[in-house]
Amino acid sequence: MAQATSNYRTAEQLAGDALVAGAGLAGLFTALKLANAGRQVTVLAGIPRKGGATSTWAQGGIAAALGADDSADLHVADTLAAGDGLVDEAAARALADDAAARISDLEALGVAFDKKPDGSFSLGREGAHSRNRIAHVGGDGAGAAIMSALGKAALAHDNIHIVSGWHAADLIVEGGAVTGLITRGGVEPDAPSLRFRADATVLATGGVGALYAVTTNPAGSRGHGIGLAARAGALVSDVEFVQFHPTAIACDEDPAPLATEALRGEGATLLRADGSRLMEGVHRDLELAPRDIVAREIAKEIGSGGTVLLDCRDAVGNRFVDRFPSVYSACQRNGIDPLSQAIPVAPAAHYHMGGVVTDLAGVASLPGLYACGEVSRTGAHGANRLASNSLLESIVFGSRIADSIASITGGASRPKEAPAGGSAPTGDDPHASHIQTLRQSMARNVGVARDATSLEETLSLIRDLEDQALPAASGYRNMLAAAHLVVAAAHRRHESRGGHSRLDYPQSDDALTRHLPLTLEEARATAATPAPQTAKTA
Repeated sequence: MAQATSNYRTAEQLAGDALVAGAGLAGLFTALKLANAGRQVTVLAGIPRKGGATSTWAQGGIAAALGADDSADLHVADTLAAGDGLVDEAAARALADDAAARISDLEALGVAFDKKPDGSFSLGREGAHSRNRIAHVGGDGAGAAIMSALGKAALAHDNIHIVSGWHAADLIVEGGAVTGLITRGGVEPDAPSLRFRADATVLATGGVGALYAVTTNPAGSRGHGIGLAARAGALVSDVEFVQFHPTAIACDEDPAPLATEALRGEGATLLRADGSRLMEGVHRDLELAPRDIVAREIAKEIGSGGTVLLDCRDAVGNRFVDRFPSVYSACQRNGIDPLSQAIPVAPAAHYHMGGVVTDLAGVASLPGLYACGEVSRTGAHGANRLASNSLLESIVFGSRIADSIASITGGASRPKEAPAGGSAPTGDDPHASHIQTLRQSMARNVGVARDATSLEETLSLIRDLEDQALPAASGYRNMLAAAHLVVAAAHRRHESRGGHSRLDYPQSDDALTRHLPLTLEEARATAATPAPQTAKTA
């Protein structure tokens, strides 16, 4: 058994053909595809937390070449351009080619995409897209609508067994292969544990946004999946590339509410306090420039003592309430009337382009392990994700993972019911203050712009926190491992590219137009070293 697996006293639980850790879009879509293929699937829904899955919060929609003037080739070209030299073209092609079929799958599950009177899709435009290709649901309600439909279908399916109260803590690795997960029935170090075993284990645990103090992601998005995979020896890559959404609403909420990019697609403008256009002279696409460019410009203005405002008054006007109800509600909660006032905005950690390295079937570097959604690094996003490709990646690769697992499993017997797990903790978390210290350090030193000094400060903090962590606190240790990987990868990429901007290396380096995969051991050994000139590709 791998070193990453702690010596818990645990009961054993058979999970069927596949064990899926995570009940967001990636996890439920994968489970439904497997279940429809006659496979028995156990889904670990984790510990209930405020906000639930990140997918539920998605406002923009799903990118797909559904318009008469669009094509998969154009979608691929836009994805490649946004990814700043690091997109794997085969992965981008998989996204674009499979998109229409996966949209049809969602419609069959009852997702009611916005349509025109003639029945065609009502498609929106977002940053760095050359065509209107964003399929919306209820304006800004795509995430919630899709998750509602998937949740109902999963709960009704006889082959899907959703287990609440148990969250992934450690991979079980035997003979070099993953054979399941050790789970915890709570987040405290002394929480009960339970082993789940299956022929295939799928990580669909989400991203790393909540490693940062300012984020649009719910509290559970702390990189646990990346951390537990890396602790077991899995390869990760591109983890230095964190996308900061340019337009979170600047307020005191945690997580920060999002002012969807679709507002800028409708013509909303970014203004300085004096009313001048922020993006004029910065990029030819103005407010619809790639997210990393817009986020850096906003951060620069705020860093110099300025304020940035998203002005929707002329572009959206009275349509705001019906067209963007989620954003309108967030504005109202914070005393903003977007019909008569511009919205103060700031960048916030939003999406992670890197993660557990997989192939085009979602297979990770450890046999028996798969990764889907934001926890994975499929190569489809490169250094900067194209807007609304995230939900698409979850369903495209969820379907591919299901096909792969179905081809190697024969349909197990129905798993027995799991014992009751934990609920949201009510006591004091012994690491709570350390978690907040880490989040503040990540936001301050590993944000929109970084340099060696700031990165080394956070690396030193993470090492200290790892030394102080309670041995049985797997969730916290997984969080620290994920943070260690992100910061170490940012430290060793001596250039600026996409979502990774170095103040001390402000230009891109042609020699580094490649992936720089690393292991947790390599991350922990990171010190002030030259930029790597040779590395494995992934």
